Amino acid sequence: MTYDYDLIVIGAGMAGVTAANKCASAGWEVAIVDALPYGGTCALRGCDPKKILRRGAEIIDSARLMRGKGIEDDGLSINWADLMVHKHGFTEPVPAKMEEGLCSNGVSTLHGTARFTGTNTVEIDDAPYSARHFLIATGARPRPLDFPGHEHLVDSTGFLNLPELPRRILFVGGGFISFEFAHIAARAGSTPVILDRKPRPLKAFDPGLVDLLIDRGAQAGIETWRSATVTAVEKTSTGYQVSIDESGRSRRAEFDLVVHGAGRTPELASLELDAADVEWDDDGVRVAAHLQSTSNPAVYAAGDAAGTPGMPLTPVAVFEGKVAASNMLKSTTTTPDYNGVPTTVFTIPELTRVGMLEEEAHEQDIDIDVRYSDTSSWYSNYRIGESTAATKILIDRSSDHIVGAHLLGPEYAELVNILGLAMKLGLTTHQLKSMTAAYPTVGSDLGSML
Repeated sequence: MTYDYDLIVIGAGMAGVTAANKCASAGWEVAIVDALPYGGTCALRGCDPKKILRRGAEIIDSARLMRGKGIEDDGLSINWADLMVHKHGFTEPVPAKMEEGLCSNGVSTLHGTARFTGTNTVEIDDAPYSARHFLIATGARPRPLDFPGHEHLVDSTGFLNLPELPRRILFVGGGFISFEFAHIAARAGSTPVILDRKPRPLKAFDPGLVDLLIDRGAQAGIETWRSATVTAVEKTSTGYQVSIDESGRSRRAEFDLVVHGAGRTPELASLELDAADVEWDDDGVRVAAHLQSTSNPAVYAAGDAAGTPGMPLTPVAVFEGKVAASNMLKSTTTTPDYNGVPTTVFTIPELTRVGMLEEEAHEQDIDIDVRYSDTSSWYSNYRIGESTAATKILIDRSSDHIVGAHLLGPEYAELVNILGLAMKLGLTTHQLKSMTAAYPTVGSDLGSML
């Protein structure tokens, strides 16, 4: 059979674009398609624009920390409209630049909704296409909610495009989205509430550090309601009346905005994967360790759309895209290396981790040395007025290797990269301590943390 393309990539986020460029550079005929503007969640609706908004919040918080220490912050505030213009200055050029780069590399750029019609065929807005290989890299979407009035919630995309910031905001869900946006909103003058149905928010992070972060957020005006669920949302003339169940007790509260921060799920429903004999579930396309579909060898998947052990992070999507492309090009079965990949909640200060939680290390019967440091009074934090910071590093006693690292503090998202590299390369804490760091820097604190 003669195919229109060697590869059709469905989804123009970072995983898809990475794979498309790699295969096109190797001489393959490649097409990529997306119903949304090219760039994906991270560049347009997630990581990058969020971090731009966070910059405004950082400045406000930094000035407040130095109040009475030489900085007069009276009258300092965020102009939300101007901050949004700054954000749009980054996001608006992205789709055209990304498409231009793909075209210059020989990739055919298509626009529309793709759905499978057979094992090697798709329709894109009713036009038929065929390919020897497909890469599904469609990312994720907000998890569906089923309580009455759920349609009144805005998702993360809506929040990142608010023309003005309301005063009373409820964030539903105790994960990344809610915590990061709440920390931005609090410094912009709102009174945010984070509502989580579990007693432990941010469950992927060290619970002790999460508690410190919640206390720090409370100082900034963020309330956290645990073991609570939304049972209904009703629009009123003044906002939204939210019905809440807190451990069996009912209450009602009014907010100006309710934000969906209750997780995301792979964006696969519209692809009609059954027509291509592609097995999938709520975790994504079922793939072997080398990212090939377990039921249709013509199909691969990467990023949030793939049911892999990798975390739903942009860097993970990028290297999965590279691995999938390489396996398709070379007919190999190379598997991605997820060791040493950090993940960070960009609150103020940020909370980050790499490797195992303490409870996970105990479950694997690793004899760990838990090295905990309250770094709130260390010079690097005293200098900026920060009073909440701590680290917990887990060391395998038998090998002196780091098996997990958990950090809460300013600039610790940069510091965790060194620890992730040490884990990937198998460096011991003795080797790390032998590094002479520039001083005074946050990086120079690492030896004392170990």
